Order: sequence, then C-alpha cells, then structure tokens
Amino acid sequence: MLMLSLGRCLPVYLQQYHGASTGFLVTFWLIKAQPETVVQPSAPGYQQIIQLFGPEVLLEGGEINREKLGSMIFSNPEKRQLLNSITHPEIQKVMLKQILKYFFLGYRFVILDIPLLFESSRLTCFMKHTILVYCDPQSQLSRLMKRNNLSQPDAVARILSQLSLDEKRRLADHVIDNSGDRETTRRQVLELHASLDSSLDYIPIRLAAIATAAGICGLFCLLLKHFIF
Repeated sequence: MLMLSLGRCLPVYLQQYHGASTGFLVTFWLIKAQPETVVQPSAPGYQQIIQLFGPEVLLEGGEINREKLGSMIFSNPEKRQLLNSITHPEIQKVMLKQILKYFFLGYRFVILDIPLLFESSRLTCFMKHTILVYCDPQSQLSRLMKRNNLSQPDAVARILSQLSLDEKRRLADHVIDNSGDRETTRRQVLELHASLDSSLDYIPIRLAAIATAAGICGLFCLLLKHFIF
C-alpha cells in the first residue's frame, strides 16, 4: 500500500499536501489529520493545552476555542511548537489506525492530508510520494482571508508561519497547480491519480508485510510446538 502525502498507503504510500488555503478539494480516498479530535475534553492532551494557554482558550461548554488558540500560536513560534508536541503524536495515532484499516482492506494507496508536513519533517520519510497543491501567493492570501474570515495581517502571519510555497515546491515529488479554474485542477488530479493507480510500487511493501506475517506465524507455531510437545 502506498502512502502519499498531500499533504503514501500501506501497500502503496501516497501523500498529498497543500499550503494554507490553496483551495484544493481531494476527490479520492483520503486520510485527514483531524486536530479537532485531539483537543476535545476527553482527549489525552486537553489538560496540557489548558495549562499551557490558560482558561481563556475555553468556550462556555468547556471545548477548546480553536480559533482563539490559532490566533495565539501563529504569532508565537515557541508556543506553536509546544502545542504541536502535544497534538501531533495523538493525531498520528489516529491516522495510523486508519492507514492499517485500509491496508488490511487491500487498498493500493492512501492519501494523507497533513498540514505542516514539510515543516515538521517527521513523516516525510514514510511517504513514497509527496504532493503539493499550489497556488500563486495572492490567491493563497485572498482565499485564506475569505475562508477563515481573517484580516490581512492575521492571514499573512499564518502564511509566514509555514515554509514558503516555493520551498515546498522544491521538496514535493508532485505539484498540482490550483491557481486556475476547477476543471484545470481536476485534470491534473486525474492525470496524477492514473499514474499512481498504474504504479506497482505497492507490491514490495505488500510482499514485505506478507513475509513478516508469515515469519511471526512460523515463530508462534515453533514456540507452540516446543511448549506443548
């Protein structure tokens, strides 16, 4: 499974990646990072976040105000790193469970939608391919302001907290240019999907998984035979 980052799948790993507000909508199987799931009151890192940022980040019902939290960390790199150290491990656990699910269901690849993939760099070594969804800087700024209802200074601060799109283009294996109309972007996605779907990259990973499982079963049978007989 290939894991690709949009951000690859277990027989084939593909990951797809996008910068802040590049406006891309994925049209096939996608595993998304879901930060909202790790800031709920029942989440392991909930109390750590409150201790770090104070009760002012809480809504009336006790949930964490993600908009308020975002405005605090985008202007403070140190606090942003601390928050990432709390939330990222939990997000990765959730995504790993989904990856394993699709692996055992026999899918050739999955796409992981991972914000800050290149900034954190911890997951890139697990990806067979990385995909950057790109748009020109002016479109990125205007889309971010519209999507999140941000002022221009706040939107600029969020963009500057990430690597530049040019640097991401240099790091990515594939680039989808989303500066134009939807149909142009759609054609690029379909072309890339066709290329990945015809790839045999997933076979070595699937064979390695089968060999590992067979080895474990063989060892278990030997131990069972030894202790029983």
